[in-house]
Amino acid sequence: MASNNQGGNKGNNQSGGTSNRGFASMDPDKQREIAAEGGRAAHASGNAHEFNSEEARRAGAEGGRAAHASGNAHEFNSEEARRAGSMSHKNDGNMQNQGGGSQQSGGGQRGGSPEQHAKAGSQSHKNDNKR
Repeated sequence: MASNNQGGNKGNNQSGGTSNRGFASMDPDKQREIAAEGGRAAHASGNAHEFNSEEARRAGAEGGRAAHASGNAHEFNSEEARRAGSMSHKNDGNMQNQGGGSQQSGGGQRGGSPEQHAKAGSQSHKNDNKR
């Protein structure tokens, strides 16, 4: 027996797809609102997963690899790179002379000093104006 609801919802959908039903067809702001409610409820009930620093580091690295692979990674300009480098080392001065271990020159941290990051950022974008 043939259904009499052939494409009946096609004219009323919000997203241009074939249905106006379900989470995926909702407005992105409405999706975000519903997801946030779920996150708040999970935290309130104690069921939400709490990432430790190692899990967070791995998840961030995986997301970065995926973004680069798909071409969606953010391309930093030289000013953004300089600021990010200096922010990642904002506490380097507090770390020096603690623990009595030997320190490397250039800020004493494995990643180099904020000045080195700023220089590297400007060097990595030296050809930006030639595009």
